[in-house]
Amino acid sequence: MIEPLGISHDDTVMSKQTGLRADDPYGGRRPTSHERQAGQPWDASYRGGSPPWEIGAPQPAVVRLADAGVFTGAVLDAGCGTGENALHIASQGLRVLGIDVAQTAVGIARERAAARGLDTEFAVADALHLGRLDRLFDTVLDCALFHAFDHDERRAYVAGLATVTRRGGRIHILCFSDSDAETPGPHPVSREELEAPFTPEAGWRIVSVRPERLDATFAPDGAPAWLAMIERNDV
Repeated sequence: MIEPLGISHDDTVMSKQTGLRADDPYGGRRPTSHERQAGQPWDASYRGGSPPWEIGAPQPAVVRLADAGVFTGAVLDAGCGTGENALHIASQGLRVLGIDVAQTAVGIARERAAARGLDTEFAVADALHLGRLDRLFDTVLDCALFHAFDHDERRAYVAGLATVTRRGGRIHILCFSDSDAETPGPHPVSREELEAPFTPEAGWRIVSVRPERLDATFAPDGAPAWLAMIERNDV
């Protein structure tokens, strides 16, 4: 795969593309818990069709957040997929960087940005190593990424978020919840599991967590989800 992205302080994206190796489709990184369960890398989900979490439009909850003006300053979309959420935010005049470990998804996102005339950055990068971005953001969007990590991966992910989120910056997480046993999405998490990594000792303040819906091709009316707003504070 493309090696993890490094971004300099002058905001120039510098990526070294090495391509996919047949003997190592994970590009030298350890597969995530989701990839181990699926038996294939994230990138495979985008080859030959769209994965179920790609609905061809921004998530309705993200649109509502954007309309409410919660995205400000420099914005990071962690786990951007094919870029619909990032592009919707960028269409409001904001600077957005979308990252994803799936090379194919990032390629699609770049094509969409060019077709729509939006100056939006997309790069292949590992969300479990956000410090490699070497950049700070005022707002972070996580749409359907958090729930794909296991307990240890969430800890590593949140530690990385701490390195890229400005003091006073906010993270907005939309993830599948366990609130409805009849129609859960994959990898549903409890409210306690969502809140656990964001401790005051690590410099986080949970502003709100409320029920939401997350659209997917298997749940056109949306699957149960949490929508959390979390603020980065001084330790």
